[in-house]
Amino acid sequence: MDLCLTLLLICFCSQGATNAEVEENQPVSLVPLTQPGEETGNSNTTQPQTASTTEAPVIAMTSQPPATTSMPIGASSSEEDSGGCLPVSRSPYSREIIAAAIQKLGVQLLQNLETTPEQPNIIISPLSISLGLSQLALGAVNETKELLMHHLHGNTFPCYHQSLHSILMQLKNSDLHIATRIFLHEGFKPKEAFVTESQRFYRSEPEILESLEQINTWVKNATKGKIADFLSALPPNLLLMLVNAVHFKGEWKARFDPRFTSRGVFHLDEQHMVDVEVMEDAKHPLSFFIDHELEAQVAKFPFLESMSFLVVMPMSVETNVSSLAAKINVSDLYNRLPKERAVQVKVPKFKLEYTQELKDVFTKLGLGEIFSNPNLAEISDGPMLVSSVMHKSSMEITEDGAEAAAATTAVISRASNPVFHLSHPFFFALIHDITKVPVFMGVINNPNPRAPVLQKGEFGSKDKVGFPIDKNDGASFGGPPK
Repeated sequence: MDLCLTLLLICFCSQGATNAEVEENQPVSLVPLTQPGEETGNSNTTQPQTASTTEAPVIAMTSQPPATTSMPIGASSSEEDSGGCLPVSRSPYSREIIAAAIQKLGVQLLQNLETTPEQPNIIISPLSISLGLSQLALGAVNETKELLMHHLHGNTFPCYHQSLHSILMQLKNSDLHIATRIFLHEGFKPKEAFVTESQRFYRSEPEILESLEQINTWVKNATKGKIADFLSALPPNLLLMLVNAVHFKGEWKARFDPRFTSRGVFHLDEQHMVDVEVMEDAKHPLSFFIDHELEAQVAKFPFLESMSFLVVMPMSVETNVSSLAAKINVSDLYNRLPKERAVQVKVPKFKLEYTQELKDVFTKLGLGEIFSNPNLAEISDGPMLVSSVMHKSSMEITEDGAEAAAATTAVISRASNPVFHLSHPFFFALIHDITKVPVFMGVINNPNPRAPVLQKGEFGSKDKVGFPIDKNDGASFGGPPK
């Protein structure tokens, strides 16, 4: 027995020496040997129930980086598999990268979305929006793909889609529901590879679009009735819609007693306030601290199932919270939270909805190309563009817990040919292409001076020789200038 133990120690030390001999300038990759809850191949082996939450995954150090580090963004799923994406996508490092990317996109949107008197609050699901853009990126190529991945903050990270898929699998639990769907215009057939990868990475099944009600019903069901009438109309020239929905309903780990809920005030600024219902607990178990750099209080309200409601409230009521969001690192704040202690807590109840067309804000952020001249050749050949990215969300906070829902759709339409209709006076020049000499030049005020001049209300009547005048002539393109 002593001999066996000695041999084992020698083997362990030898392995350590091998790792220590890695050159200082040699790239080192961190690859998990096993993942929490991952099958080991031995069905008779029982894993400890607490391993996934209390122990970090085992990490192996290798002297060579994964082959996927040099993979181009446009690599196919088969290339990802051959490059070893599976271990990379399940590593703690990839989870951190994807989480940080989703947070960064969310913060950028919060900074650039404007509030209005009708919508003074901003509630978005950066996960839902990232999911919509990521699926769109599967169908993009070249500069359009680079642009999308840049704004998804995944352009330098290998195995992005595989890693996001791994995150989605980990997010799904009894409290969180994520659904995706591809709605197709009847007769339109996207490329098989795009459909296959959408199903593989995002569980997004194709379905023939028959009506507006069909989409709204799907979103309503996927959000447990929290988002109804998602779209008011179907856009023209529609080819396909990439739709996803996220729904969360969680119960507080420490509920609020409704008997202590009373009327209170919420300060909008130093001069203004509104009347609200306030939930109160004299001895609520709470993890909180004051971040002096942010000049804000940070608190975490945990739910029963692996989710928490993180709050950052500035010390000054005059602080612009949207600007403050740019300085916030959610994971850093979360990791710095101390142990819970009994605190007197007051939290306003609320039930809010938010609707936003994201086309303008994405254009402002530099994604305007996908709405004007994208290359979506992985979806289908021929001119296409993204005509709309609609986002709708809701959130409710009560004594029992919180419920939130969101839906996002990226609408891909056929790019219609631009219209140029000479319907009123114009200048012309007949130019020699090489010398640029204007051989003829003129102004056309009336291309048919022999025809009778009609009043505006006479469009559609017949002229003297019996030819009908098209009622739509000029009208569909703006008609004569007013």
